[in-house]
Amino acid sequence: MHSGRTPERFTKHSLVAVSHAIERAALAEAEDGPLVVFALFQRLPYFDREREIYRRIAGRATVTVVGMVGGPPPDHLPDGVQAVALDEAEELAREWSVVALTPRFGASLVAYDRGEVTPAATLETGRLFDGHWGFRRDAALHEVIRLRERLAERLPGPARVALDEAVARVRDIPAGAGESRADAALRLLVRRGYRGAPPVETADGMLDEAGLRRWSGADGVTASGTLPVALVGLRVAEPAGAPERFGRRSAARESQAVLAAVTSVLRPVDRAVRVADNEFQLVLPALGEPEALAVVGRLHESIGALARAFPFVTYTVHAAVAVTTRRPLPTADLRAAVEWAVREGVPVAGLPPEPAPVGAR
Repeated sequence: MHSGRTPERFTKHSLVAVSHAIERAALAEAEDGPLVVFALFQRLPYFDREREIYRRIAGRATVTVVGMVGGPPPDHLPDGVQAVALDEAEELAREWSVVALTPRFGASLVAYDRGEVTPAATLETGRLFDGHWGFRRDAALHEVIRLRERLAERLPGPARVALDEAVARVRDIPAGAGESRADAALRLLVRRGYRGAPPVETADGMLDEAGLRRWSGADGVTASGTLPVALVGLRVAEPAGAPERFGRRSAARESQAVLAAVTSVLRPVDRAVRVADNEFQLVLPALGEPEALAVVGRLHESIGALARAFPFVTYTVHAAVAVTTRRPLPTADLRAAVEWAVREGVPVAGLPPEPAPVGAR
């Protein structure tokens, strides 16, 4: 962190609330200009959601700067918004910041993507960030100066001049005496209003495919290039020509046992989807390929252990593993890889590596 303050841990769910509060404060009627606003969005879909707000902010602000990996295309920019393209490799690419500053007002949020998640209602809202926020003018001034140092050379000359004049004006006026009290009250309201959404609950620990779409953000605002997700496709089946059992076959008990074996490897942040009677997909946020392969190993062990409860049953397991930052998740490709593994008799298949990003992670 650049401010010297000890960072706090936030979910995306709570940071959205703070971001909206700062943006609406910037839009409030006040005779305290000039207004400067910086916002780093990480990826274009997150800016698209707030495009109208930034059109209104740019109508009031002296300088409005938005940044994201690759930058938005020209037709996505409201009049008055200055776009800055961030490189995939630079530190600012993982930063989520919103800063508003006038001579008598300031508010700032600065957070860094951890590439991790916590259990939440959706994959997107559970993303974790480290950072800080507050409604104090001098803290906002500090962040504006920091971002100006990093981004000024990417701004047109008139925007740099207006930014420098606004910063000089802020420095000429002392901060208000009541800032600490207002900041404390706002923190209490945010804590009470945004405690985080509960995780998705399903009766058997499984999602259907529509539920996976909702949880992974395909039906909402999400973006490729942020959180890596490991995917494991799994087919559990008896070999063709398996002998008939003695006595009555308890298909329901066997099915429940397989289900329990599959879900036994899941962490609280993971989700599983049943795509067919004997086929499953596991979604494992923030895991790499070695960890995903270790999960496959544990699946083999847990399913192999079923022979103790069902001595006349022998299961074969075929799997496919991928790590992706794509959204929506490439579940159809995963299923095709499982089909290939079954057809070729391969225990574990992999998806082809994803192409290197062009302007987006």
